[in-house]
Amino acid sequence: MQEITKNIFIEDEFLGVTLGVIVTPRGLFQIDAPPSPEDARTWRASLMNLGGGVDRLLINMDAHPDRTLGARAMDCTVVAHEKTAYTFRTRPSTFKAQGEETGADWEAIPGLGSVRWAPPEISFVDQLTLHWDSDPVILEHHPGPASGSIWVNVPNEKVLFIGDTVLKNQPPFLAGSNLKAWLESINQLLSSDYKGYTFISSRGGVVTNSVIKAQYDFLKYIHDKLNKSASKKPKPATVEKMVTSLLTWFKAPAARQKQYAQRLRYGLLHYNARQQHTASNASED
Repeated sequence: MQEITKNIFIEDEFLGVTLGVIVTPRGLFQIDAPPSPEDARTWRASLMNLGGGVDRLLINMDAHPDRTLGARAMDCTVVAHEKTAYTFRTRPSTFKAQGEETGADWEAIPGLGSVRWAPPEISFVDQLTLHWDSDPVILEHHPGPASGSIWVNVPNEKVLFIGDTVLKNQPPFLAGSNLKAWLESINQLLSSDYKGYTFISSRGGVVTNSVIKAQYDFLKYIHDKLNKSASKKPKPATVEKMVTSLLTWFKAPAARQKQYAQRLRYGLLHYNARQQHTASNASED
């Protein structure tokens, strides 16, 4: 476990996303959960050593399975954005480990089987401020990676958890993204609003401004490329060529190359399909 400030810690030992915890006299704000229920129970047990009060609140940064599959095993109240809550309302109550490969980390967990979701019990639209002590914790809606993506802001400590807005040395998940909103969110990160902050990515831990700028450049490149071909159905060979090109942006280990290629492949195909569907509906109107 890595200490960011006296009462803020992160953990990247578990498969899936980088986890966070904010310790207060009343209890713990837990940011995301490991996708493996077994890892989630181990993580929950390790949190008992941090002190703080007895209350627990789990914050889901969005609805991605890598961060929400283990939520039920955390055995506490879950809070997320309203659009994340809506995603859960449209899902079956039980997750089954089958279907298309998306390049997510949970897909590498053996014997996952069926897992019952833990939908958010508290949701918000624009902003939610949590007052468990004199230092407020602010949940802010910043769409882009997903419609319900949020940030967790601890302004007194100048620490900002940014979810999948920025990923360190790995490709983003594009399938359900809004690239225009994503670029706007990254621009805000680089503004004076967050000057002097420590940024925590859900996939890579602490990230610097140079990593954030590299994420912007990567997404801008994809946005421009896809906008040019939005009216055309992408050919498999074209997608494969683009995947190969995009992978060169990352210094990913050899063991991850196949997974990251599939993440990009799946993301590009589904993003394009959504764009064409939107363009088709607009033309019909």
